[in-house]
Amino acid sequence: MAKNVAPSPSLSSLDQKLAIAKRCSHEGVLAGAKAAVVAGVAAAIPTIASARRLQWARSNLNPTAQALIVSTVAGAAYFIVADKAVLKSARRNSFDQAEIQNIDP
Repeated sequence: MAKNVAPSPSLSSLDQKLAIAKRCSHEGVLAGAKAAVVAGVAAAIPTIASARRLQWARSNLNPTAQALIVSTVAGAAYFIVADKAVLKSARRNSFDQAEIQNIDP
């Protein structure tokens, strides 16, 4: 038989990895949603205020443009923060797995 063939993972090991992946993605979704809300409010206030106060903005930024500005900022914040949270969680789990493998003979 071949010596370099890796053993197939057990079903419990795969279930554990799936549970970890679900937890990581859930943490990312929550962090992204929180960031999107904060960024949306932070973008909406100056956008709406400038659309009402400044002559140029009043004539060039219709409600659709204002909504597009706010939603773009909120969407970008969601994806950036969710990605960072998932990577942070994956990094933490990979270090935990490395420690477990080093402890077990």
